[in-house]
Amino acid sequence: MRVLVLGAAVSGLAAARLAHSRGHDVLLYDRRREALHGVGADTVVLAGEWQPAELRDIDLVVTSPGFPEHEGPIPDVLAAGIPLLSEMQFAATDLKANYAAVTGTNGKTTVTAAAADMLAASGIDAVAAGNIGKALSDVAHDPPAVVVIEASSFQLRFIDSFHPVAAAILNIAPDHLDWHQDLGEYVAAKQRIFENQTGDDILVYDADDEGATAAVATAATRRIPVSGERVPPGGYGVTEEELVFEGGTIPRPDLDRAYTMDLVAAATIAAHLGASTDGIAATIASFVPGRHRRSTVGVWDEVAWVNDSKATNPHAALASVAAFDSVVLIAGGRNKGLDLAPLANAATLRRVIGIGEAATELESSSPPGRFEAARDLGDAIASADRIAQPGDTVLLAPGCASFDMFDSYEQRGEEFTRLVLELKGEDDGQ
Repeated sequence: MRVLVLGAAVSGLAAARLAHSRGHDVLLYDRRREALHGVGADTVVLAGEWQPAELRDIDLVVTSPGFPEHEGPIPDVLAAGIPLLSEMQFAATDLKANYAAVTGTNGKTTVTAAAADMLAASGIDAVAAGNIGKALSDVAHDPPAVVVIEASSFQLRFIDSFHPVAAAILNIAPDHLDWHQDLGEYVAAKQRIFENQTGDDILVYDADDEGATAAVATAATRRIPVSGERVPPGGYGVTEEELVFEGGTIPRPDLDRAYTMDLVAAATIAAHLGASTDGIAATIASFVPGRHRRSTVGVWDEVAWVNDSKATNPHAALASVAAFDSVVLIAGGRNKGLDLAPLANAATLRRVIGIGEAATELESSSPPGRFEAARDLGDAIASADRIAQPGDTVLLAPGCASFDMFDSYEQRGEEFTRLVLELKGEDDGQ
C-alpha cells in the first residue's frame, strides 16, 4: 500500500514510522522543506506548495492536525475519494490494547494524564498519548495494556473505526473555528468520539456544562454525568467534604471547580479500565496542576501572580478568571475567530491589559475604564504591577493563541514567569 502522510511534525513523523513498520510504501509531505531534513531514505519526501498531482497512485492519506479540512491538500483528497484518516485513527487501527479517549474544549490534558496516572498507580501498564504530546503512532507498535488518548477535534474529524471503551466529552465551547469554519462542524467532530461505542462502553461528561450535555444526548452508549460542584443523579462528583467516585470516596481536594471536575472524570474513566480505589485516591491526593495551567509564580505584597498561558480560548480564560475574587487580567494574542466579549466583561475582573493582535478587539469589548493596551508582555507586566492592589490576582489567561508573539503557549508562559521574577524578585512567602 502507498501511504501519503501529511505533515512532518511530531504526529506526522510518528505516522510515517508506523506506516513503515506495517510494510507500507511511505511518502511524506510538508510545505516547509526544512521540516523534512533528516527523514530516512526509505521515505519519499515532498515539499513546497501543494500539488494535487501528488495523489496519483496513493492508496491512503494520513493527515496531521496542521491541515485544515477546507483548504490545502484535504479538499483534494476528499474529491479524489482516497481514504483519509487522522494520525490517531491510523495508529488505533489494529491497536492491540484497550484504550480510552478524552476530548472537550478544555481540560483534556489534565484528565488524560490523571487517568493514566491512576491506572499506573493501580499496577496497570498504562500510558497517556495523542494530543498530549506522545503521538499514538509511537505507542501503537509496542503498546501497553491500556492507552489513555487525548483526542482533539482535528484528530476526531477523520476517523472510521475508532472505538474507545471509555470516552469523555468534558465541555463544549466555541474554539478552532479557523479550522472547522463553524461551531456545528466543531461539535460534530467532538461527537465522533462515541460513534462506534456500544452499551458496554461508557461516555463521561460534565453535567454542569450545557455544551457537553447537549453533545452526548444522542449517544447510544452508557452516559455518566460528573460534576465538580455536586453529585449528579446517576454519576459522580463532590459533596462539601468528599470526592465521590466509583468504588469509594476521599476527602475533597482543595481545588477549584474545574480541576475537581477533571479529577472526577479521570477517576470514572480509570475505574472503568480497572484502576483500584487506592490507585485513584493516591493520584488525587498528590495531584498538582500542570505547568502553565493556573500555576502561581509568586505572591508579593498580598498580590498573587498566576500563569495560565494554556488558556488559549475564551472558555478556558473565563474559567481561570472565575477561580479568583479580583483579577487584573493580561489577555490577547491571536484570536481564533472567537468572541472575546464575555472574557472582557467577566464579573471578577478589575482591569484588562491587552497584548498582541487581539488587543483592539478586547478594548472594543471592555466596559469604559477597564481596559488598557500594552506594547508587549513586559509592558503588560509593568502595568499590572502598577495597577494591582492587595487581594488582587494578576492573571495571564490570554484567551487566544500565542503565535502572533511566541512560538507556543509554553514559551509565552515561561516568558511571563521569567519577567515576573525579574521584576519582583523572590516570592515573599505569602
